[in-house]
Amino acid sequence: MSTQTTTLDAPGAQLVQQRIAWRTPVIYLVVGALAFVFFGLLTSADEVTRFTVSTSRDFVTISPFAVPSKLVGLVLSVAALGLAGWATYLTRERRKVPTWVPITFGGLVLLAFLVWVMAGNGNALPLTLLLTGALVLSAPLVFGALAGLLCERSGIINIAIEGQLLAGAFLAVVVASITGNPYAGLVAAPVAGALVGGVLVMFAVRYWVDQIIVGVVLNVLVIGVTNYLFSTVLTQNPQALNNPPRLPTLPIPVLSQIPVIGPVLFNHSLVIYLMYAAVAVLQVMVFRSRWGLRMRSVGEHPKAADTVGIKVNLTRVKNTVLGGAVAGLGGAALVAAGLAFTKELTSGKGYIALAAMILGRWSPKGALAAALLFGFADSLRQVLGNLGSPVPSQFLSMLPYLATIFAVAGLVGRVRPPAAEGKPYVK
Repeated sequence: MSTQTTTLDAPGAQLVQQRIAWRTPVIYLVVGALAFVFFGLLTSADEVTRFTVSTSRDFVTISPFAVPSKLVGLVLSVAALGLAGWATYLTRERRKVPTWVPITFGGLVLLAFLVWVMAGNGNALPLTLLLTGALVLSAPLVFGALAGLLCERSGIINIAIEGQLLAGAFLAVVVASITGNPYAGLVAAPVAGALVGGVLVMFAVRYWVDQIIVGVVLNVLVIGVTNYLFSTVLTQNPQALNNPPRLPTLPIPVLSQIPVIGPVLFNHSLVIYLMYAAVAVLQVMVFRSRWGLRMRSVGEHPKAADTVGIKVNLTRVKNTVLGGAVAGLGGAALVAAGLAFTKELTSGKGYIALAAMILGRWSPKGALAAALLFGFADSLRQVLGNLGSPVPSQFLSMLPYLATIFAVAGLVGRVRPPAAEGKPYVK
């Protein structure tokens, strides 16, 4: 770590520049070097990696193709090392590293990993299936992260995302099974999430109870209630109460037939399109509307907001209930494929969604990107588990949870939550 000083014109005046943070470029260099060694040098020269990118519905059919594993791994790793070197140079010159650099670096290393892990495998890696699965598996995380954003931007810490997802999934399954209509379950799910959010904000605003404790207690409560109802009610009559129909797939004409992009983005059920809309609308509303300005002011400086006539606690109540409803939609996304409800169906996805919100820096588009990263790790685990790979599936299953730990530990960079987060407002 070095510190530079610049002498000003005034006698004795000095400007001390900020200390250079070498952590990020060093991580780039280390990861790039490891990719060069393992995904390039140590790969056999006579092995090839096969890929499949087309589906039967595409306008143009692209035949499965193979690439030389060692050569492609070396090229991708060298390109990643080049980006790492450029990021190091920009850091040394105290210039900002563009956002596209870490994204491109991660993509290059990921592609090198895919080439290496499938080298010599007799099966072709279905890229379209991998990306489609990543989007579907990330949907509950996206809704959960948006729920946390709505609550925390207004000053309420929402640890209860796990319970809201689980409650939404439970009610969606029961209502869809009783009515035989999956869209009825999709409507019911936000109601369950909103109820959990209402309980959270009631204790936080009215009784000033520690919001983290309330959130954890609500998670345990929802898990206990749903486990009890599953064991005593759903298992007694599973055909009528735990047999939801699948949400139908709604391919968008023309767009869904574009190779790769079409099946990945435009051939899904309604809940995925609702996710697109939720991210786009909230990105505009949070940062470009009067509603969003008021919400952020309540989360940053509630006293100032109250001074100009904004009802602080009412705003927090509305946003927390709305956030709970959004998380309930995430619960519906969990069972959109017609899955029956099981005990603890969410498996910690609420906490991963919370980490996605932090990784995304309390921004809808950032939360989407982080959730897609977690969803891709889960999809990769499933695909590689089916095709067979030298990497144990148990290790791949750990990746979303490891990323969660890194996020909450602050190892992904310095992030600042809303200033009044978790603090009750008393006039």
